[in-house]
Amino acid sequence: MSEELRIRLLNEQDWDSVVDLEHAAYAADGLSEGREALQSRARRSPDTCFVLERHGAVVGYLLSLPYPPLRCPDLGRPEEEAVYRSANLHVHDLVIAEELRGREVALGFIRHVREQAGEQGFERISMVAVRGADILLRLLGYRAHREVAVPACYGRRAVYMSMPVD
Repeated sequence: MSEELRIRLLNEQDWDSVVDLEHAAYAADGLSEGREALQSRARRSPDTCFVLERHGAVVGYLLSLPYPPLRCPDLGRPEEEAVYRSANLHVHDLVIAEELRGREVALGFIRHVREQAGEQGFERISMVAVRGADILLRLLGYRAHREVAVPACYGRRAVYMSMPVD
């Protein structure tokens, strides 16, 4: 990660930027969740939700939360208040501003969350790859679980994937 980029925990002042980034990344594909759903996921695990900052501006974010293995949140509704006790950390959403894509910024973000997951005692990390991201995730060591029925709200090419933390 370059010196001009900094990863830190998400805070309340970041939500306008997070919602704008999420909308820009997903609205055209019908995958945008909106503020309420995003905030409900972050409330479940504030210590595993991060933003990427450049010169004081939020240029990316990563929302993750403990979630049962081989399951994923439904994009169509906010999370319930119940907190899952799980050794699996589910990376629900990772968005990088368009001007920073293709510069290995996402890889740095993924490495960061993996380190944090290990420090916090998680054993596995999972995510749903959308729009062909499963190709990159395989190169990073993620395994596709084609047996998992991903909700249709993630799109046709969505694939549930996971890897061990260590």
